[in-house]
Formats: sequence, C-alpha cells, structure tokens
Amino acid sequence: MSSSPKVLFGFHAVGVRLKTAPKSVLEVFFDVSRRDARMRQFTDRAREAGVRLIESDGLRLAKMCGSHGHQGVVARVDAVSQVTSLDELLEQLEAAGIAQPLLLVLDGVTDPHNLGACLRVADGAGAQAVIAPKDHAAGINAIVAKVASGAAETVPYFMVTNLARTLNELKERNIRCIGTSDDAEKTIYDMDLTGPVALILGAEGEGMRQLTRKTCDELVSIPMRGAVESLNVSVASGVCLYEALRQRSTQVVQAASATP
Repeated sequence: MSSSPKVLFGFHAVGVRLKTAPKSVLEVFFDVSRRDARMRQFTDRAREAGVRLIESDGLRLAKMCGSHGHQGVVARVDAVSQVTSLDELLEQLEAAGIAQPLLLVLDGVTDPHNLGACLRVADGAGAQAVIAPKDHAAGINAIVAKVASGAAETVPYFMVTNLARTLNELKERNIRCIGTSDDAEKTIYDMDLTGPVALILGAEGEGMRQLTRKTCDELVSIPMRGAVESLNVSVASGVCLYEALRQRSTQVVQAASATP
C-alpha cells in the first residue's frame, strides 16, 4: 500500500487529517492574506488541535505543494499507520463480520485527478478499498489527496504487482469480480450487486486490459443515451458504486420489514 504524502494541501485534505490524526500533522502553513471566515475557522480548528501554524504567502505555498490550487493551506505531515496489505484488510473485514465487502478496482488509471475523484466516490459509497496495478497507474501524491478531499486518508489504496492474480485471489474468497465494458449486454442495473463484490473499471477510452477483462466473472455496461460514447472513470465509478449502495440499502430495508 502506498504511504501517505509528506505534503497535504487544501481545506478538505488537511481538515480531514486534523480530524482523524491530528498528532501526525507537523505544521500548517497558511496564507496570511486570507482573512475570510473559512480561513479563520480552519486556523481556529488547527490551534485547538495543538498544531503549529506558520504564516506564509500564496507563492511559497504553491512551491511547497507544486500547485496553485492549495486554497491558502498546506500541511507537512507524518505518515499514518494503515493496513499494509489487501489480505490484511480482508481478514479484518471478515473478523468484523462484514459479509458484503465492496471493492473498487481501477485498471490503467494514470491521471491523479481521476484517482483522487475515484477515492472520493469510493469513500462516499462506503467501499472498503481501491485496488490498482503497480504499473500504468497513478500513485497517491499531494494532488490526489487534494482532489480526494480527505478520502486518500480514509480509503485504503492498494497497488498490486499482478492485477489478474489479485482478482483470482478475490474470487477464491467468494468476491465476485464484475467488470465494466461498453459492449456488455447486461447493464449495471441488471446486475445483482449485493453480496461480496469487486467492481472493475478501466481507463477512459482504452478500458480494461484484455487479461483483466477475461478474469472478470461478468461484464456490465453503463447505459449511454446521448452522443458521447463513455463517461469519465470517476463518474463511471460513482454510477456503479452507488448502484451497489442502493441495492444493499434496499436489501437491508426489506430484511428489516420482513422481521416480525
């Protein structure tokens, strides 16, 4: 699993770290020229957490994080303790009695903005992890953390050596591997997404690699009614994950109503 970035930037990314692991925040640099309510609330929260605040300016902050999208906030952080392997995570889920894990698998997603957006969607839908191959995939960096708006801190991201082998290992654990493809006959809405499921999405345009596609248990498509041929991978991830969440929520409601 990739380690946490040494630099976080943006209100969401730094704010989540202050909330979840304040002791890991070494210091926060903030743009002293920003005197709006949002900045005042943020610096008050940092002071309450006992974090060292350093006055700075926009240019210095941009140099620190390599982006002008810092919103006036950059933090230096230590890595936080996280689950170190997919196997360890799955064992923990089993021990916790989570019988229906939901995983997101990304094959060939190299754009850090797309990865960050996928992590944010995965967090929102309650997915337990995001998985990607070590080759031809984006890793966690400050840009990913900024776009993820804190989800890079909450959703485990595992980069595996052999994605097809990992999918086979998931299937051995009775986790169904459902891939997305434009030419699949079934749509995501035709598929039962309750139970243990890994949803596999490929990079926009190219889609999944052939070996990944062949390893999937089933393939589904996302209905496209307009002129465009495909969705951005983060949008497609949202469609698929939230359909899984909808089905699982409906299942819980039905089970509760059936209980005498």
